[in-house]
Amino acid sequence: MTTHSTGEAAARSPRERLLASADELFYSEGVHTVGIDRVIEHAGVAKASLYRLFGSKEELVAAYLGARHERNLAELRTAAGRLSDPRDGILAVFDTQARWLRRRAYRGCAFARASAEPAAGVQVQRATDAYRAAVHELFAELATRADVRDPEMLAVQLHTLFHGAGVVVSSSRRSRLIAATRAAAETLIAAA
Repeated sequence: MTTHSTGEAAARSPRERLLASADELFYSEGVHTVGIDRVIEHAGVAKASLYRLFGSKEELVAAYLGARHERNLAELRTAAGRLSDPRDGILAVFDTQARWLRRRAYRGCAFARASAEPAAGVQVQRATDAYRAAVHELFAELATRADVRDPEMLAVQLHTLFHGAGVVVSSSRRSRLIAATRAAAETLIAAA
């Protein structure tokens, strides 16, 4: 059963439809659980299109993670960039993450989930590593602009907190942990 309307499907390319379907299905149900046939049916494209565009399921998963990477980083950079004080920008990154974590459909970090699945593959691990490196780079930029004593140490601490929250919140009481994550970020910034 295709979940996209006819008008919506016509407006998007087969690649866009496959990525949207992969994003929805892989994130909500898991990469290993969802087969290629299910993604194809959901996207309303031919199997040949998937293999012509991506070559394999692993390449589709890596592309899905790459699209999430771009979307997430753009949102984090926009939030941080709205504020002139880089310390406030750091907290805006955590506020953005808090919005993600509060979503009813939040199932954990897409990158951690995909890379932890059986036979994740080299491309999936590369996509995960690239995302984590980009988040670290964002924190390093903000920490450097904040003119703290050791910007790299602060970036590592914030990066660890950010990714840890994405994993822990999916399995625990959200409100309390989200508040604790932001408070920990404030403490790290103040101590830096």
